[in-house]
Amino acid sequence: MTASTLSPEARSQLLNAGFVVIPGPVPDDRLAELSAAYDAAVRAADPSDVHVGSTTTRVSDFVNRGPEFDELYLYPPLLDAAALVIDGPFKLSTLHARAVRPAMPAQSLHVDFGRDAAGWPMVGFILMVDDFRADNGATQFLPGSHHWTEKLDLTGATPVPPSELACGPAGLLIVFNGSIWHGHTAHRAAEPRRSIQGAYIRRDAVSGANLPARMTPETLARISPLAKQLLAL
Repeated sequence: MTASTLSPEARSQLLNAGFVVIPGPVPDDRLAELSAAYDAAVRAADPSDVHVGSTTTRVSDFVNRGPEFDELYLYPPLLDAAALVIDGPFKLSTLHARAVRPAMPAQSLHVDFGRDAAGWPMVGFILMVDDFRADNGATQFLPGSHHWTEKLDLTGATPVPPSELACGPAGLLIVFNGSIWHGHTAHRAAEPRRSIQGAYIRRDAVSGANLPARMTPETLARISPLAKQLLAL
């Protein structure tokens, strides 16, 4: 990257608060196309790629689900954010769909990548396929908690600091430090709340998914040299 593609305000919020919501790579007039491609990819997924958790359903390997998803992990502001936080060579670790199911309670606050973990740090991202609202499980973050050196007390003995909701219309992108405490809130709406999520890690760290092993001939034929570099191919 020869110049920053993330605004100074967004860079500051990512570094200080630990998360930021920015415009995503998909223009408004293509959001319906993205939504349809998402649903088609989820329906076509092999059962071995579908994980039904306590509150969410995850479908892995969205690098190979179609060209509609290629631009997400190549999005210049996202790459700039990864370069800013990781401060060295990095690669894509995971890319998957995730939907919070209706009538689910709030997820426990957690970090995706502890400050003491091998390969630290990590940059996560969440593309809003649906609107993120207070009633449909929008993600909450504890601002500044990526700087904490001690774990959050979840026993109830110590009050939890105020959180901030990352809400907004479909198409926005949440970018966050993997060490920030966060989790989706309770889902009280009628429809699943869909997203595409992923992460960047140091190039010498162990990936969350073996993306090179999953590459299909169709994907390899269409992706750019930059994509191959980011996928560590």
